[in-house]
Amino acid sequence: MIHTTFTEMLGLENPVVGFNRSPAVVAEVSRAGGLGVLAATAYGPAELDAQLSWIEERLDGRPYGVDLLVPTNVAAGDTADLVASLRAQIPERHQRFVAELLRRYDVPETPGAAGETVKAFAANLDPQRIAELLDVAFSHPIALVANALGTPPPSLVERARDAGVVVASLVGKPEHARRQLEAGVDVLVAQGTEAGGHTGTIATTVLTPEVVDLAGDTPVLAAGGIASGRQMAAALALGAAGVWTGSVWLSSQEDIAPDALKHKFLAAASSDTVRSPARTGKPARQLRSAWHDEWEREDSPAPLPMPLQPLLAAEAWDRIDAAADAGNPRAMELESFFVGQVVGGFTELRPTQEIMRALVTDCEKQIELLAGMRH
Repeated sequence: MIHTTFTEMLGLENPVVGFNRSPAVVAEVSRAGGLGVLAATAYGPAELDAQLSWIEERLDGRPYGVDLLVPTNVAAGDTADLVASLRAQIPERHQRFVAELLRRYDVPETPGAAGETVKAFAANLDPQRIAELLDVAFSHPIALVANALGTPPPSLVERARDAGVVVASLVGKPEHARRQLEAGVDVLVAQGTEAGGHTGTIATTVLTPEVVDLAGDTPVLAAGGIASGRQMAAALALGAAGVWTGSVWLSSQEDIAPDALKHKFLAAASSDTVRSPARTGKPARQLRSAWHDEWEREDSPAPLPMPLQPLLAAEAWDRIDAAADAGNPRAMELESFFVGQVVGGFTELRPTQEIMRALVTDCEKQIELLAGMRH
């Protein structure tokens, strides 16, 4: 076991956070002594309630957390009208480009699956749904809530404090950390550019000590480029009180990604990721595929800003995912997902608890090795 200020704060055996959209991964990380955190934004209120109950049934009181997208300011209104207004702002050239891209890669229309991401996108703009998701989360004995979008609103921080729930926020620059500290968050996650998803441009080894120096007594977790015990030990050496891990769980047997995508991960090198706005409109690290190559051609339109680009691409990705999962080889050329540079270290699919044991055991060995180097 490795004890830090973060493990004391949450009552953990080891300072490892496992962030994933799969309830089984979340449960297994917590069962192995870390803190599983569910990416909850993709769920509706009833489904989130069911998933959190399912997780709790397997934890015997062990702590876990949720990650939600809670904008600082959300304007109330008709979500359908808002989505329609956004759709109207997408240039016809961009719509033609995506339609032609899917045609050239033989990606068929899939009425049964198409539009699911659009529905999720629209739901995430609905302040009523966001409020309902928060109500569901706080009706369960969560130990931590992380905000996936910038600084959490004061109402969230206050509600969490009243409930005894730790608030965590991800930061990619020192100035982000200052704003989060002013907002009253309890834990900072210093996410380097190596990480999957939306990242900045500063490396984890540079960002982490900068944030630690700003944070004072607030625990800092390192994120990005951490999938082994040696990398975890390096994060602790930089002053972090633990690690926030995400990409590594995509190589777990419990992760819900389709097998075809997981095999693309296993075949990838660390240089096979790209930080691109072609999926969401903001730079996000993901597995490089023909999708990104097509958007980078000289005659291609520039990706639109968020939220227009994800709305443009939403149905396309539903079709790509469905076709790739059905074995369509051309769709597999386009297939991608958010993943960090550690994908190059994936060699096999392993149980989540085995990944956890290796992280902690190898970290302890590395710490002992370093301690033995003292004269």
